Amino acid sequence: MTDSLYRIAVPVPLRRLFDYRAPGLNLARGARVRVPFGRRELVGVVWEKVAQTEMAEAKLQTISEVIDFEPLISPGISKLAEFASGYYHHPLGEVMAVTLPTLLREGKTPRGQTLPAWQLTDAGKALPLDELNRAPRQRALLQVLQSMPEGVLQAELLEQGFSAALLRQFAKNGWAEKINLAPENEPVPYRSVASPVTLNEAQQQAVDTVAAVEGFQCFLLAGVTGSGKTEVYLRLIDQIRQKGQQALVLVPEIGLTPQTEARFRARFGEQVAVIHSALTERQRWQAWDRARSGDAGVVIGTRSALWVSLPNPGLIIIDEEHDLSFKQQEGFRYHARDLAVLRGQIEQVPVLLGSATPSLETLRNVKQGRYQRLALPNRANEAQMPVLRCLDIRNAQLDEGLSGALLAKIREHLGNDGQVLLFLNRRGFAPTLMCHACGWLAECQRCEAHYTVHRQFRRLRCHHCGSERPMPQKCPHCGSDKLLSLGQGTERIEEALARHFPNEKIARIDRDTTRGRDAMQRWSDAIRRGDYRILVGTQMLAKGHDFPNVTLAALVDVDGAFFATDFRAPERMAQLITQVAGRAGRGDKPGEVILQTRQPEHPLLQTLLRDGYDAFAEGALNEREQHGLPPFQPIALMRAEAGKVEQAFALLSKAAQALNASGITALGPVPAPAAKRQGRFRAQLMLEAANRGQLQQVLGALLPELENWPEARRARWSVDIDPQEMV
Repeated sequence: MTDSLYRIAVPVPLRRLFDYRAPGLNLARGARVRVPFGRRELVGVVWEKVAQTEMAEAKLQTISEVIDFEPLISPGISKLAEFASGYYHHPLGEVMAVTLPTLLREGKTPRGQTLPAWQLTDAGKALPLDELNRAPRQRALLQVLQSMPEGVLQAELLEQGFSAALLRQFAKNGWAEKINLAPENEPVPYRSVASPVTLNEAQQQAVDTVAAVEGFQCFLLAGVTGSGKTEVYLRLIDQIRQKGQQALVLVPEIGLTPQTEARFRARFGEQVAVIHSALTERQRWQAWDRARSGDAGVVIGTRSALWVSLPNPGLIIIDEEHDLSFKQQEGFRYHARDLAVLRGQIEQVPVLLGSATPSLETLRNVKQGRYQRLALPNRANEAQMPVLRCLDIRNAQLDEGLSGALLAKIREHLGNDGQVLLFLNRRGFAPTLMCHACGWLAECQRCEAHYTVHRQFRRLRCHHCGSERPMPQKCPHCGSDKLLSLGQGTERIEEALARHFPNEKIARIDRDTTRGRDAMQRWSDAIRRGDYRILVGTQMLAKGHDFPNVTLAALVDVDGAFFATDFRAPERMAQLITQVAGRAGRGDKPGEVILQTRQPEHPLLQTLLRDGYDAFAEGALNEREQHGLPPFQPIALMRAEAGKVEQAFALLSKAAQALNASGITALGPVPAPAAKRQGRFRAQLMLEAANRGQLQQVLGALLPELENWPEARRARWSVDIDPQEMV
């Protein structure tokens, strides 16, 4: 028997594939195999068959087990993974692992759902039909079971009129036994519920334009908040489903998934499969399996759903395409939006990016003619856009961050039977605990960052590493009991509002109150029912939710972005202000938006208030171009962390020398903005290049060498291409 050689993608942090023997086997790319790797056995993915290997014969090992003889990963996803591995400089073995649910990565082959069924025993198979001539129902049952030796589902037998008592009698006689049988995995037949909504002219034009495309084209659906982007998605999906094709819909947050799922299920029923991290591993596998088999016609999910193989792709939608959540911040640092566009090219299907506040990267692609812009300039239900006002709080008396003018506005809107939303992107009670007597500050020693006060749990928590400790009663430095909580978080705002409005129920929506499964859905349902009239929350409350009774939206503090070191901070703040503003006035009552600020004359605020987000974005693009920043010039971050600060700097200093000698500008190394996290010191280099080709070429040559440097063994390091955060 001749040995075949296969190149396997093994999930290890090494930038290469590994060759193995496979005696007499013919394996397909995308199938799983179990292979020996050092002292372990790992589950890898078959990449390709090769004629020869550079490995020494003595070191060449044999595949331990073939788990799949058919590929689990489609050719399109394999091609996408190959590109992503090269572009983001991440090992292909780890990238291929991301394309599979966790259960499959572990080498398991989960059983699908099973149903009770009946099968003849050997005695039943040998039983002549003539012996049951005087018992016609028994004879009929025997005939059915003999015609299907693999078994018949109990539900089907009952539907045919065979009673449960008759089945039990067969078992008692030893003629049949009860078994579990997998149901036929046939695609759910296409059906949709007609929409009660009549599209306006702009919506209809958007649907017609995208539906007319054959093959790949990328569109930006730029619609104001409440303009009916979701209805456009639904109509387009309806059209591709009629052709037997599948749609992939990516949303940025788990919190948005239940809302999106509810609307899509109302239209498409059981054709919808949902994939996100709040599901159990088995639930995620089941959704993945339904999508891969073609059983699910509509797949909705967060970032990781990008990697689901679809046999009949017809449309890819990225909702809220500007959202930071689409960029993975740890490990394999890919951007799901950018790879979704590439997936559309590979699979030759249209891609639709939706947003009321498009990213500057997407807007530049529109300007360059790569994407086509489709505009939804008005709210779908003819509701008016809310009025935005700055509230100058310089010299104002504040009660836990709330001005008297804002409290009066809240009272006014509640009096008019409206709901009120207050936004503060800081959870907890207060960001700092300080001793008034000696100045001691509660700091996380592992991160050198302030602990956040969580008074609800009487705990101090570090929002960087997750460590926590009980709230001290006295200062551990001087023994004083004069401990002050400085600053505001959502807990503190909630407490202040409860004092001013004791008869109102308050909903606080942040990570602390939405930890349970379906928690966000329960909050959303309660808010829409009117159970709560005052809503307080962080960013998760500002994104995409439709609360038609909210008439006032207030940002408690908008000044943070004006002093941030990240060049993207103004863009993020403009998007956030616009998104929060979009929560108000979506129903039949007019909306109002209040921005509390000590910088009312700031150009960013003035441009937004006077001319809107598009004007801000135009100015921001011009500014980025003048300074040679993305999206006009590519950048990357090289990060290092180590037990000693010198070790991180030694690696990055050596890398900077090599990069600068190659024609790339390496700025640094400098301490990372969060210079210590989980007991490790962090530093970073910012890399600038004339173009992407130069950046990719230089990094592609350097990183394999860097892996073997002595300095690289004393520090963890990573490369972040197109970083979205500079921390």
